[in-house]
Amino acid sequence: MARLSLFWAHPKINPINKKARSIPFLNPFTDRYGRVFFFSWFGFMIAFWSWYAFPPLLADVIAGDIGMKSYQVANSNIIALTATLIVRLIAGPCCDKFGPRLTFAACLLAGAVPTFLAGCVTNVSGLYALRFFIGILGGSFVPCQVWTTGFFDKNVVGTANALTGGLGNLGGGITYFVMPAVYNSLVHRQHIAPHKAWRISFVVPGILIVFVATCLLLLCEDTPTGPWSTRAAAVQDTHSATAVDIHGSITDAPHPDKDMPGTPTSDEEKTPDTESQATPLAKIDTARGEIIQAPSASNMLRVMFSAQTLVLAACYFCTFGAELAINSILGNYYTHRFPALGLQQTGSWAALFGLLNGVTRPLGGFVSDRAYRRAGSPWARKAVLHVYGVLAGVLLVAIGVLDGKSQATMFGLVAAMAFFLEGGNGANYGLVPHVHPHANGMVSGFTGATGNLGGIVFAIIFRYNGKAYGQVFWIIGVVTIGVNLAVSWIRPVPKRQVGGR
Repeated sequence: MARLSLFWAHPKINPINKKARSIPFLNPFTDRYGRVFFFSWFGFMIAFWSWYAFPPLLADVIAGDIGMKSYQVANSNIIALTATLIVRLIAGPCCDKFGPRLTFAACLLAGAVPTFLAGCVTNVSGLYALRFFIGILGGSFVPCQVWTTGFFDKNVVGTANALTGGLGNLGGGITYFVMPAVYNSLVHRQHIAPHKAWRISFVVPGILIVFVATCLLLLCEDTPTGPWSTRAAAVQDTHSATAVDIHGSITDAPHPDKDMPGTPTSDEEKTPDTESQATPLAKIDTARGEIIQAPSASNMLRVMFSAQTLVLAACYFCTFGAELAINSILGNYYTHRFPALGLQQTGSWAALFGLLNGVTRPLGGFVSDRAYRRAGSPWARKAVLHVYGVLAGVLLVAIGVLDGKSQATMFGLVAAMAFFLEGGNGANYGLVPHVHPHANGMVSGFTGATGNLGGIVFAIIFRYNGKAYGQVFWIIGVVTIGVNLAVSWIRPVPKRQVGGR
């Protein structure tokens, strides 16, 4: 029962950096950590829903209305990913400069404008332009992750990031249910003409985006200590006689055996690790090294092109890139291989791939946290990341080789592949906070952008292989295995790095 209470109780706070050491998942109302956690994943879920709102209606409804050909449908999917890549590269430094909360709200509000303008599309060129600007919403992933990292400590940051990312990615599955349902309701219940109904459908995600952005601005804070400008104030010398708790009341100084970070708080944290073995002064130095600094051009280049950042980027290129590309074609693949299923069933099975993110990605982050607590080293997180990547690659190759031999086999293989592919995304952002923590926005943004680059590259491969889906699956699988093995030897954090250990 004590363990279950962590889901709603005010979390134990690290007195040095004021980050939470548990996730109040079920308490978004009275706890600031629970509120930030809720709006991180919910905001990204609404953004992801609108970002992928076109594919469920594109091939059958929109394409017929504006006269699109199949290759133009594929082109529009690629264009949607291109904008997100650019925005993620910009959003990372913006998070470091202005804070993730304001960057998050800006992405949502900017993406709401083209969402509302969906009804103005009358031709293919207009759709291309619209999907490009709606791609801004995909960039909201970066501030989502940076914001979560700023509120949750290293013992749970992998799980926190994976949960916000995974629950947010549910939007990619939810849209396959919601958008057709809204469209069908308008057509069959409101008796609105189809060419008007699909346009009106986009008003629903547009309204939700504006609502969530407003809540972010009015109900949440930048950091555990308040405004972004006060982020350095989070690190206090715990040897002082008194300390200020997260609610602002004066308390006794933290008891070294009870409240210091790294001290075991449950059975699963009793294994000694490097964090708990450090001296109090070392912990303060580490926390100061994790204070996010305003970006400069030279620092941006050094951080983004360091070996450790490139490892994260290469792995995310494969896992999230494959997820995006597969999510765009999976319905068509099932229709091609199993035509007897019909549109509704193929759409439901395709939606399952996205919906599994609600379980698979958080589990990847949880396994990464568990490995880190056991081994006390970022090497453990790195090992989890590469194991997930290699196994995902093996299953992608298997899907490509078998290529739809039977429904049961294929659905099972896709589910197993999703377990490791999407779990690898969670494991990746379990390691991200350890790499250049003073530039977490840049690392998060660059890593996220390369995931979109992977989605573009793999989508282009699908585009030019036509109906040879199986061939593309095993190509992606071979690339994923090769990349993970090629970078597995690189140390997880740079030598002489302060913070992030």
